[in-house]
Formats: sequence, C-alpha cells, structure tokens
Amino acid sequence: MFDHHDIQRCRDLLQAADAVLIAAGAGLAIDAGIDYMDSESFARDFPGMVKLGFRCRAELMGYADWSPELKWGYLAANVNQVRFQTPPHPVYARLLDLVREKDYFVVTSNVDGLFTKNGFAEDRLFTPQGDYALMQCQTPCSNAVWPSWPVIERILPKIDPATQKVTDSSVLPRCPNCGEDVIMNVRGGYWFIEDPYREQAERLDQWLDNNRERDLLVLEIGAGFNTPSVIRWPMERIVHAHPRAHLIRVNLHYPQVPREIAGKSISLQGPAMGAVTAIWKEMGLEKSGALT
Repeated sequence: MFDHHDIQRCRDLLQAADAVLIAAGAGLAIDAGIDYMDSESFARDFPGMVKLGFRCRAELMGYADWSPELKWGYLAANVNQVRFQTPPHPVYARLLDLVREKDYFVVTSNVDGLFTKNGFAEDRLFTPQGDYALMQCQTPCSNAVWPSWPVIERILPKIDPATQKVTDSSVLPRCPNCGEDVIMNVRGGYWFIEDPYREQAERLDQWLDNNRERDLLVLEIGAGFNTPSVIRWPMERIVHAHPRAHLIRVNLHYPQVPREIAGKSISLQGPAMGAVTAIWKEMGLEKSGALT
C-alpha cells in the first residue's frame, strides 16, 4: 500500500527527531471505529433517525430542528458510544509505541477521548474542539462546564430504541445555574466555552517554544478539509516556520502538501492504521514485544 522507501524515510525522521508533534483528525478516529459518515452502523444504532430521513451521524452535527426528547435521545446514545464505550484500539497503541521514548505532544480535533484512553499523557494533549466528557450552558450564562456522564447515564434507560426519543422529560438536562438549554462542550457556535482548553493551548505553545532549536517531527494523521484551520493549516505553518521541522502527512484522500514545505515533507496516502503499522513494523517495534 505504501512505498517502502517512504516508510524508511519516515522511520529515519522518527529516529532522528528530538520532539514529535502528533496532529490528528477524524481519519484516525475512523480507523478506531468512529465514522460519522458510516450509514450502515447509523441505521443499526439509530433506526428512528433513519425513519426521519437521516443517513449518518454527520448529518446531525449542528442540527437544531428537533424536540428536546429527540435531541437528547440521540445525543445521549451517540456520546455514550463515541466517548464512553469505544474501546482502546491498536492504532493508538502503535502510535504511542512510536513516540513513547520521545518528547511528544498531541493536538487533535477529535472529541472522543481516545488518546488518553489509550495511554497518552493527559498533560501532553490539546483538544481545541472540546470534549464530549463535558457539558455547558448553551446561552452560555457562565463559563462553567461539568461532567456529561451523570447526565448521559440518567437518560440512557429512558430512550425508546425504536424512535430514539426520551420517554421521561424529567431526565432532560437543564443548566443548573439559569435553567436554560445545555449542550456538549464542543465547538459548534459562538456559545462554545474555551476555558477548559486554554491551559492545554498554553502548554502546547510552551512546548513548541522549547523545541524551537531541536529537530521537530510533525506526524499529522487524518486531517482533511472539514475544519482545516484546526489541524491541517496550523501544522503546515509550524513546519514552514520551524527551521528544523519535518512533516509526515497521512491522509486517505488528501495527502498533498504545499510546495513551500514539499522538501520537508513525506506524504502517505492511505488509512491511519495501515500507515502507522507500516512505520511501527519498520522501526522493529513488532519484534520487540510492543502492544498490538
């Protein structure tokens, strides 16, 4: 699937790097089983939504024309699956094997918590799009956020599996401060509360500054053009500005890199699992008894 010479070059860059910045988009989550475009799993898990004309989870991102009962019936089930029930996956274990002996940092647009669930250090993580594990007031009336799991746990037993609607309105969440609507603490509008992620951003900025004079490798995986300003374009700017930086871009559909950094980049067109595993094997980690 991948040119062996390119995989060898990736191995050499990883071995030579003093620091590695992992930048991940939806393409990595897809290989772990979270595919918002998958109509087959959507039809299986949300038959009531299919009857209403929806075909996949992506069509419900930002959707607002529904009753509170339908909204929270769907959101509770979806967040439970994505954030709380998705198990650890080998693609993350192998990715961690690649960098566990390095000075690494992770920035991801994914809100599924899979990096920490798979052993990555929480203090080396920046999630600028938010986290499904938190909720907030949609107004918002304050900058407060709170854990989503207690809310999800109350709603799940009250969901009609045929319609996805909540059957007991008493479990529908409201803001504990003002009593208005709440939403998951993920970026989707002007109301998004960024406070929980400011310290993460500051740690990343400090990490980048500390590595300004070192060999830096940016390993970008599955970041396309849905929200390129979050992962894809910032990584290109970092590589362009950093005198000793290189980019490995893994992308199934859009592996291209700008000509300005082409000489500092390697493009691998294919799925995250295939690319990470190819590099993992080339580095001899399979033989060393690393996690599979």
